[in-house]
Amino acid sequence: MPDSPDRPLQVWWSEGYYPEETEAIRRVIDRWETTTGKLVELTFYSEKDLVVETEKALQQGTLPDVIYGYSIDTVLIPKLAWNDQLADVTSIIEPLKKQYIREALDSVYYFNHPKKARSYYAVPISQSTTHIHYWQDFLSKAKVNPRQLPQEWSSFWQIWKTAQTNLRQQGETTIYGLGLPMSSIATDTNNIFEQFLEAYNVQLVDDQGNLNLDSSQERQGIVAALKNYTDFYQQGFVPPQAITWNDPDNNVFFLSNLTVMTANPTLSIPGSQRQDPINYNERMRTIPWPNKPDKTPMRNITYVKQIAIFQETSYLKEAKSLVTFLVQPENLAKFIEGSQGRFFPVMPVLMKRPLWNNPQDAHLFNLKVQFDNPRLAYTVFNPAYSEVLSQNIWGQAIQKILIDRQSPEQAADFAINKIKNIFENWQ
Repeated sequence: MPDSPDRPLQVWWSEGYYPEETEAIRRVIDRWETTTGKLVELTFYSEKDLVVETEKALQQGTLPDVIYGYSIDTVLIPKLAWNDQLADVTSIIEPLKKQYIREALDSVYYFNHPKKARSYYAVPISQSTTHIHYWQDFLSKAKVNPRQLPQEWSSFWQIWKTAQTNLRQQGETTIYGLGLPMSSIATDTNNIFEQFLEAYNVQLVDDQGNLNLDSSQERQGIVAALKNYTDFYQQGFVPPQAITWNDPDNNVFFLSNLTVMTANPTLSIPGSQRQDPINYNERMRTIPWPNKPDKTPMRNITYVKQIAIFQETSYLKEAKSLVTFLVQPENLAKFIEGSQGRFFPVMPVLMKRPLWNNPQDAHLFNLKVQFDNPRLAYTVFNPAYSEVLSQNIWGQAIQKILIDRQSPEQAADFAINKIKNIFENWQ
């Protein structure tokens, strides 16, 4: 942004899903303004517009001072840190280091290519992973015991097929067993399908950031994951519209009682039902993923939400002051809890708060177990993978099978070649 001696601090923020979420950040910023006497110009964008506007501002030289979004940890911040476009925020993190879980710190310790070194270029706010939701009453009506869901991989997915079959026999012709996105425009397709890749032990990027796609074992895992995932659609257990879904659509179908289960990369689905005690407390359940096909526990891919400061700001002192204020545990708690539990804390002290420890809550109380066995996103180790996500390569591969009628082997080779090309041309 053009600087003037007394301009407000420019903050771009992803618009909250709920009024409480937006109001929570407004209140924190209001308190900082009162404490410091400084002013903030807070601009809200939809998540997709935030990325688009930031890319535009990078080209035009009109960047804000501070940015926060729900997907920028995978599609934007790793690239900005790589290109030396973010301020080093070690001075903010060091005093709070013992407050954070290790995975949160690892997730913001990025490689700066011009400087040939890693450092902290963002500050952790919260974390998310992909959850499974289902309607208890649909399973009961389908003569499936919702309290005895199998943990074995193939048996777990068979449950939802059986539920659809049994419901159809009862005349429920509009209900599908599985609400899984199959499109190349929904970021949820990436998030959910990557859990299938994890289930088949596919390691695309190692901890040193090296691409690992030359072994036959990895290719076989990709083929198996693609076949497993797309078979659901081809066998008629996923709504036909799923090949064109955008991000909200699996939520909409599930909440419209058109699918028995769905998966989602935040807890926005139960969060949207908190004011409906029947849906939230009685009908809906949130559960962890089943064990992998090899019977080992599933590792949950964890995404750490981050706030960053642009390096070219002339207001670095004020920007660091605001971010430091926000991530004090008492302030951070208010913001995270304002999001209705969509995101989970990255500070153990905040995990102990009542919201996350109410055994009567069918969703938040059981959430912690999903973060006990985490796997960090590949963008943490190599920012080139952010381009894989931006291009939705996995959504494209899925559509190669469902629309272009290619085999899983052909679709896997398509994805492998695209990913290799992205990594080879990464600058």
